[in-house]
This record gives sequence, C-alpha cells and structure tokens, in this order.
Amino acid sequence: MAQQKSGRGTADSVVHLSTTPPKISKPARDFLMLQLGYNNWIQKPDSVKTKSVGYVFNAYACYDFPIKKTKLSFAAGLGINTQVVYLDQQIIRNNDTMNYATVVADTSHYKRYKFVTTYLTAPFELRYFSNLDNRNKGFKAALGMQIGTLLGAHTKAVTTFDGTKAIVKDNTKRYLSPWNFAATARVGWGNFAVFGSYNLTNVFRQAEGPTVTPFSAGITLTGL
Repeated sequence: MAQQKSGRGTADSVVHLSTTPPKISKPARDFLMLQLGYNNWIQKPDSVKTKSVGYVFNAYACYDFPIKKTKLSFAAGLGINTQVVYLDQQIIRNNDTMNYATVVADTSHYKRYKFVTTYLTAPFELRYFSNLDNRNKGFKAALGMQIGTLLGAHTKAVTTFDGTKAIVKDNTKRYLSPWNFAATARVGWGNFAVFGSYNLTNVFRQAEGPTVTPFSAGITLTGL
C-alpha cells in the first residue's frame, strides 16, 4: 500500500539585487570664486601711457539659486576686487587747487609707478551648468554684472635714494568715482574657467580726471 506524505507547502521569496550603484549627486554651488588675471585701461586718452603688466585679483563668496530643474541658476555674492595699473614713465598728479587729477610725465624717473584701486563688489550672475549632478565636472558658463563701491586707492612709486631703495606711496580717492559697474563673462570646464570683465564706468569722476576704462581677463578657480 503506497503511503502519501503530506507536508506544508513553502513559498520561495525572490530578491532582486541591482548591480548598478546609486547615482551620487554633488551639486556644488560655486560658493567661492577666486580670479587672477591681466588688467589695463583699454580706453584712455592718447596722452596716457600704461605698461602691459597690470593685474587684477578678485575673491567672491556667492550663493547659487537654481532655476527649478533647469541647467540654469542665478547667483549673487560679495567680495573684493583689486585692480593694478602700471604707468609708463608717467605719474598721477592731484591738483587740489583746480580739483582734478592729471597724468603727467615722470620727472623723478621712478623705476616703477603703479596705481591701485580696491572695491567692495557684489557680483550677480546668470549661470549655466551642463552637469546637474556634479558641477565640479562638465561645461560651465556665466554672464553677469558687478557693482562695486570704492574702498581705497593709492599710487606707489619705487626709486633709489643715495643708493637705497625707497618707496613713495600716496593714498587718495578724492577724484575717483565712488561706484564701479562692470559687465562680466565666464566660461570653462569643471573647476577652472576663463573670465572677462569690462568696466561700464570711468575710474575718475567726470571732469575731475582722465577718461579711462579698465578691462580684465584671466582665470577663475571655483568648486565649493
């Protein structure tokens, strides 16, 4: 006689394991921007001579506001903009009697003579990122404007007096424009980019100095 075994049925559970790692999102907001580059007066009277060794240094802290789920964002921040221009065998002379500044020949024959301006600057940018998951990689571009207020300005001359190096420094911002407006552009890949900046305002107040307009171009480091 055949025996039948009865048992309780069991159900096998199937677990599907994915071999693809989860996607990591690192949407860096380019919080910190450091810029170093060339600076000069691109528009100036023929009587004003500058050397081609001027430079600019910018340091900005920005906050980025993504525009919904697009590859665009808007950024605003605050930082310091320092511009240096070297004059070629000329100096800036302040005429307090006539209330204006002029660029005249260097009769003291300084070895170097530079003009430095420092602004507290607020940058505003419309940004594009090709990589939404990791902005430290991929193509980047930005268009914007900077609004700055003059913190200080000085001239610095280097000479030799009785065989000893001497520095003559003059701090004044009396004849300078208190505000600075500049159009900006930036394009790059990952953490590095090139930038350009063109001033929309003159360095000196109207009718109180030569009409000179700075231009800057250089490299940008971002990534936080």
